[in-house]
Amino acid sequence: MQSRIRDVRKAKGLTLAEVAERCKPPTTAQTIGRLETGTRVLSLIWINRIAEALKVDSSDLIALPDQQYLPVAAILHDDGTFAPRQTERIMVPNTGDAMIGMRIAASTGQYRRGDQLWLQQLQPNQFSSALNLDVLVPRPGGRFIFGRLLGHEAGKLHILPIETGARQQIVADPAWIAKAVRLVRQL
Repeated sequence: MQSRIRDVRKAKGLTLAEVAERCKPPTTAQTIGRLETGTRVLSLIWINRIAEALKVDSSDLIALPDQQYLPVAAILHDDGTFAPRQTERIMVPNTGDAMIGMRIAASTGQYRRGDQLWLQQLQPNQFSSALNLDVLVPRPGGRFIFGRLLGHEAGKLHILPIETGARQQIVADPAWIAKAVRLVRQL
């Protein structure tokens, strides 16, 4: 089994020591490095610990046979843009089973016409993980509300639609919501 721990860690801009500190219980940078390079056996327990430390799904740390990568040609720093010192690559994300998409047809709020959003579906017991994030909430008749989740109490969601001048909406007991996790924008 090939690991993508290094790719995910670098994409998040973390050092081996930072990941080691975030593990529960904490471990050493040397151990994380050995797990990344395959010189130490990567068990399911380690995958789950490191995934939690990196705040990603465990499946994001496993290299699949058909996984795609983009080579990194340059890195933008505060003092300019430079070629990487060693070979780097960016993984193309796994979408996962609980992901849905939304296409932006008109510029509204921070979103531009042509943007695509990847949203992670959440069940009612997970709603609080989307507080202060943009969410898609299903409504009867095939309609939706899209906006910022301001509050979640007693089965009611407080949503502020992203449209300018919109007023807060209250939605009671939706079967699911989906939080925005990735913006794809053409330049």
